[in-house]
Amino acid sequence: MRYDLIIFDNDGVLVDSEPISNRILSGYLTELGHPTSYEESIRDYMGSAMHRVHELVLERSGQKLPEDFDDVFHGRVFQAFRQDLRPVPGVADVLAKLEADGVPFCLASSGSHERIRVALHTTGLFEHFGEERIFSSQDVGRGKPAPDLFLHAAQVMEAEPARCAVVEDSPLGVQAAVAAGMDVYGFTAMTPAAKLRDANALFSDARELLDLLAGRSPNL
Repeated sequence: MRYDLIIFDNDGVLVDSEPISNRILSGYLTELGHPTSYEESIRDYMGSAMHRVHELVLERSGQKLPEDFDDVFHGRVFQAFRQDLRPVPGVADVLAKLEADGVPFCLASSGSHERIRVALHTTGLFEHFGEERIFSSQDVGRGKPAPDLFLHAAQVMEAEPARCAVVEDSPLGVQAAVAAGMDVYGFTAMTPAAKLRDANALFSDARELLDLLAGRSPNL
């Protein structure tokens, strides 16, 4: 393994949450008088922290979202997660292999700590991380595309940024990893490859990731 630390995004990389959360987000924004399609939600908000939703709505409409927007949105999302959320196919095997090989890894997500934990417990992935290897945009002043979150995770995990690899599926996440001076691997299951072109390598199946991290050509 060429890296001292692998940093995983959560939504869309570990758990198949993006279709659920963006369906709910687009519907809720439309309900509040800010018409938003599912495709627009993916384009504008995928991989970002909640403050970006507030900022873009205010910029575009001149109106602030309700004070309880985050609470209502997350309540709807968590209910849907508990019913429908699944791990990304193959990712549990990837984590188990990294553990078996003694390769350190952690999670760094734009989502809140509560959202991350609901997702991981629902999908059975929490056991691979535990409390000490979960990082949220709530831990830093700026979320993605700023590099702060990834740099914070590397510092706590005692790894040099240049020896870290980030696994991401959003353009904002790729930008953040590049800004942090880390290699980044773009997961194209939901995101067109062209939007992740700044990544060091692209993959569409989680089973390809281990070979890519080791510098080998994927062998499915």
